[in-house]
Amino acid sequence: MNLFQSVTSALDLTLEKDPTAIVFGEDVAFGGVFRCTVGLKDKYGKDRVFNSPLSEQGIVAFGIGAAVAGATAVAEIQFADYIFPAFDQLVNEAAKFRYRTGNIWDCGGLTVRTPSGAVGHGAMYHSQSVEAYFSHCAGLKLVIPRGPIQAKGLLLSCIRDQNPTIFFEPKILYRAAVDQVPTGDYTIPLSEAEILLEGSDLTMIGWGTQVHVLREVAGMVQEKLNVSAEVIDLRTIIPWDVDTVCKSVAKTGRCLIAHEAPKTSGFGAELAATIQSECFLNLEAPVERVCGYDTPFPLIYEPFYMPDKWRCFEAVKRLINY
Repeated sequence: MNLFQSVTSALDLTLEKDPTAIVFGEDVAFGGVFRCTVGLKDKYGKDRVFNSPLSEQGIVAFGIGAAVAGATAVAEIQFADYIFPAFDQLVNEAAKFRYRTGNIWDCGGLTVRTPSGAVGHGAMYHSQSVEAYFSHCAGLKLVIPRGPIQAKGLLLSCIRDQNPTIFFEPKILYRAAVDQVPTGDYTIPLSEAEILLEGSDLTMIGWGTQVHVLREVAGMVQEKLNVSAEVIDLRTIIPWDVDTVCKSVAKTGRCLIAHEAPKTSGFGAELAATIQSECFLNLEAPVERVCGYDTPFPLIYEPFYMPDKWRCFEAVKRLINY
């Protein structure tokens, strides 16, 4: 399966096994703009897989209500760039519902799926990485997969987790690669980072599409600089795996964080702050961040904006030579 097919498989399993599950959003009955819900309406009926009005606030509000009433609600926001009309519903209602009722009620059955990140031609309204906006809000879980196997296992974990979750799907990866994804049911634990490549000289941390860039950079620095890099896929943004990250940085003494979102207040800043606090005596150099720039996402300048392998390679050289 490729990534969008693995998402479809996870939704199919959910609808099959959970009679309370519903899937909804703009155009999902027709398969969705990225084809992630193809065939599900025909298989499960228009009462369980259905289109919503063109209102992100309404989609999330409906999902909160359905989850409070006991349904497993899987909402789709067509692009992460358009999630902001629903920001109030997510941070002031979904995230706080359990807390403000003293655990009498909750909307933990709500999962919001949304395509995010750069796609190569999306410009300012179809390319943004918005995870940091929601990381400031206690009560939500935020998850970003790097490929098809991760997407299915993590999405099923999000749907079954008893907290409202936002599942960001890197849209450029929908058709970028194929994995041998199990057709059956499986989950991948949330809040557990994965060490993809072990190393001794440097820790590199990313999520989503950026993980693939860092894996390529690890090979480059090994070949050209004789630097052994450890690559970590964070996977869950909130609550993130502090233990795995800090153990790695304490071992290597150097850290590079890369993400597509702008540098200022990007989630890499939270990682860097925690690392300098927990690993201060082990650090051999300041934490490096390679990120998008503090501008609206450009169209013709996208190749310069992206934290590509060459920008990451130069950051590694700065870390090693500090």
